[in-house]
Amino acid sequence: MSYPVIFSTPGVRQFAEDMDTERQRQIAKFGEQHRPDGTGGSGAQYAADRYRSIVDHAFKTSDGPTWRDVLLEEVYEALAENDLARLRAELVQVAAVCAAWAADLDSRKDQTT
Repeated sequence: MSYPVIFSTPGVRQFAEDMDTERQRQIAKFGEQHRPDGTGGSGAQYAADRYRSIVDHAFKTSDGPTWRDVLLEEVYEALAENDLARLRAELVQVAAVCAAWAADLDSRKDQTT
């Protein structure tokens, strides 16, 4: 499938194309889905605060946080959100972290893990 070039950040176009392919697979398998958000609550807020603290601490004391920690911070911030506009903004941040992590993985293709 060919897409117009609209992304300026390296790696984002491929990530968006891969994500679109996956969404098409999901739609073919499950159809359009509409579900309750299931967000909010003290447990999710506790987890969001905890991961925010982990990431903040890692920035101050080491080479920085792991991708796992950054992603979980964003995921738990989304899960803690009740406001629809802020929830959407947090989900965009989750997607952006996923794109950054995928781009980092792509930059290491020639390296063995």
